[in-house]
Amino acid sequence: MWAYVKDNKIQEIIPIPKNMVIDDVKHPAKIFTNWSWSELNSIGIYTVESATEGDSRFEITSSPTYTFSKTNKKVTSAVTKTNRELDDKTVNGDLVLGLKTLAKNTAKTQAHNLIKRFGWLVERNIYDNSKAIPDAVKTYVAAIQKDSDDICTDIDNAKDMTAFKALYADTVNSEGDVTQVNRINRWTSDSTVQDYIR
Repeated sequence: MWAYVKDNKIQEIIPIPKNMVIDDVKHPAKIFTNWSWSELNSIGIYTVESATEGDSRFEITSSPTYTFSKTNKKVTSAVTKTNRELDDKTVNGDLVLGLKTLAKNTAKTQAHNLIKRFGWLVERNIYDNSKAIPDAVKTYVAAIQKDSDDICTDIDNAKDMTAFKALYADTVNSEGDVTQVNRINRWTSDSTVQDYIR
């Protein structure tokens, strides 16, 4: 990303190379990749040092503000990060769901999707009760229901944003390998019921 600066004031932020007219001189887009920084600076084009945006799952990031430093020959950007609401609240009479409710809804939907793969067994049993639902499937479905309940409980127990974010953090060893999947995405393996999935 680049910025066009004139008289020490930022005139334009340039996200992608484009043709430019500067002081009545037409410059093709290729100057952004072919010219040196000294050459670009000589016509008022400087690099933009982008601020780190927040994690959109947890934070709202403001539009950036830009500042030009003649000494450092660059433009820096700054953003404000605001935590999203953890709990539901009412705004102008409308209910706005907080991150906790949204996360619990997602967990319940995921559990439903994992379980519904075995719906055909239930339907078969209704029409022919001599064909029982396999014990392995019953055990797996019960485990998924418990996983969902446990995830929702952990979400409810998150006292603040730090605790809530921790539910999404994998446990890693010193080599950076995941040793335990985060609580939100940790579900009982379906390896014992693969033959029954439809």
